Amino acid sequence: MVIPARYAASRFPGKLLADLAGRPVLEHVWRQACASGALEVLIAADDERIITAARRFGAEAVMTSAQHRSGTERAAEVAGQRGWPDDDLVVNCQGDAPLVPASSIDQVAGLLIEHADAAMATLCTRITRAEDYRSPHVVKVVSDAAGRALYFSRAPIPAAGHTGAGPAGGDGGFPVSARHIGLYAYRIGALRALAVSPPCYLEQCENLEQLRAMWMGLEIRIAQAIEPHGPDIDTPEDLQRALEFMRSTGMSA
Repeated sequence: MVIPARYAASRFPGKLLADLAGRPVLEHVWRQACASGALEVLIAADDERIITAARRFGAEAVMTSAQHRSGTERAAEVAGQRGWPDDDLVVNCQGDAPLVPASSIDQVAGLLIEHADAAMATLCTRITRAEDYRSPHVVKVVSDAAGRALYFSRAPIPAAGHTGAGPAGGDGGFPVSARHIGLYAYRIGALRALAVSPPCYLEQCENLEQLRAMWMGLEIRIAQAIEPHGPDIDTPEDLQRALEFMRSTGMSA
């Protein structure tokens, strides 16, 4: 498993080292990863401050290029450093997701084990609020009956109905819809192919890297997460939201 850990962030620089319930945000991610079935957990950093902090709490950290545009590219560099074969699996969990359940890490890896033709796997949750359905900051996903992702978008999908009346089954005036969770499992060969491929038109329109995989014809498996996920850390205010989630769920620090 690889945890991409970038120090710079436009809205909250150094957020991975911010304190959450007495530990750095990044340490929470690492602890959840270590509680999963992952055989190896590596933090892929771009800054010595991340390396130092990670080693202080006992993690194995490796330095990667500061020029990477995404966690996918950073994870691909680690795969190259380690010489992982193309048919191996790796889970990519972002360093700003301190409340990812260990069960979700196992679940997303299990999707690739179960579906031999899939190149990637990821998770989603049911959208329950109209404001989330309409928000461009909430990434939506639609899939087919077999659990293959069909499209990801920041727009409200599926649309509520062009005739003015949406389909039955939605809550609060919007249709049944799913929020994408940014936790991925890759086959190493697919990870390498993605990292060296240029951005596609759809990816540039939506600012969603997973659309590059779909553009390339790679199969992405998706399933509903079996446990709830707390908020990621994008702003200083998210630290308080994360703390409240930990308290409400009895999650220990």
